[in-house]
Amino acid sequence: MRFRRHGGFTLIELLVVVALIAITSATISLALRDPTELQLQREAQRLAALLETARAESRASGLAVRWVPKSQKTGEDFQFTGLPKTLQLPSRWLGDPVAVTIENATAVNPGLVLGPEPIIPAQRLRLQLGDQRVVLGTDGLAAFEVVNP
Repeated sequence: MRFRRHGGFTLIELLVVVALIAITSATISLALRDPTELQLQREAQRLAALLETARAESRASGLAVRWVPKSQKTGEDFQFTGLPKTLQLPSRWLGDPVAVTIENATAVNPGLVLGPEPIIPAQRLRLQLGDQRVVLGTDGLAAFEVVNP
């Protein structure tokens, strides 16, 4: 005796298809991050690495090094002052210009102090791109890193 199969899908087949659609839509929604947020995160991580490079060079060479946003030179978004001429660190953002606010900055002391002392003052700076904000900071001993505002 032969069983005749009726047209249609079994419940298991339907559940597998629904599960695949759910996994695919979840993956796509996670992959579609805000490009402004992604760019700001990249800029913050890059700046933290640059600050630590300059800080290490300052300690090694014994030179007083500072980081100042919006350099007076044309075409620069920020500047490292006090570094030897042989070390040329980047002075531009990778993408759109990022607004920078340094906490406790004054007209006399407009930037970040990076050395030469191994222990520097606790410092924080706020990066902003559009509506997105990120705060970088150090307690003076640890490396600069993204901190919760």
